[in-house]
Amino acid sequence: MGKRVLVVDDSQSIRQHVGATLVAAGFEVVEAVDGVDALERLTAGLDVALVLCDVNMPRLNGLELLDKLQAQGLLARVPVVMLTTEGQPTMMQRAKQAGAKGWIVKPFKPPLLVAAVQKLTSQ
Repeated sequence: MGKRVLVVDDSQSIRQHVGATLVAAGFEVVEAVDGVDALERLTAGLDVALVLCDVNMPRLNGLELLDKLQAQGLLARVPVVMLTTEGQPTMMQRAKQAGAKGWIVKPFKPPLLVAAVQKLTSQ
């Protein structure tokens, strides 16, 4: 199995679609149902090459997750790409300032998602 990617989204169907796309490209996929779940897994030492994260989620949204990962120094070791229906430039800029390495708008094109993940996990 290839490099491990954490997919964070409150939508089970999105997690499954992203997961199937990445598994078909040779990645291992771990899922988190929201930002709290992702933060708990990452702070517990889950080793991943990349995090794909939705913005709009209950309990802890994607931007709040970025802030917490930054505060704990976790962004230095794992890149985060936002995968969301949001396309507002101000929100994209906010994510970039918080440390996100990329922004992909849903619905995504599988080849473009795979290319982005491959690029960021090979660095």
